[in-house]
Amino acid sequence: MSAKVRTHSGPKKGSPLGVEKWFFLLGLLFFVPVVLLYGFWSSWEPIGTTALGLICAMWGMVGVYLWRVGSRIDERPEDDPRAEITADSDYGVFSPWSWWPLVLGIAAALVFLGAAAGWWLAGIGAVLGVIGLVGQVLEFNRGQHAH
Repeated sequence: MSAKVRTHSGPKKGSPLGVEKWFFLLGLLFFVPVVLLYGFWSSWEPIGTTALGLICAMWGMVGVYLWRVGSRIDERPEDDPRAEITADSDYGVFSPWSWWPLVLGIAAALVFLGAAAGWWLAGIGAVLGVIGLVGQVLEFNRGQHAH
């Protein structure tokens, strides 16, 4: 007999990203009242109310995105409570020796610093960001890791 008996209640088949999805969607139960209370107590002050409303919208947008993606992908090994420790899934190809993420991080820091200190600095950061992005995308096209 090769019948599998499920003796515990775990994630249902076909519900990957379930925890992440519900974390963000149920988080709206916190953020929506916060926006309404802040707006009421501050007489609908435009900057803070808008900022909190956008945070609420972004939180919900991530929840809806995870809900839609979770309905289209297969169950992950970490979603299976009976998975073996050796169960592996493909997370993509990452180069541990790449310097391009550091370049992109410096570029992002310069862009945000430029918004506060001077727009000329944001321009330098944008140019550096384009260079870093091209380097990151084309990293596996030449040299030791070419394919």
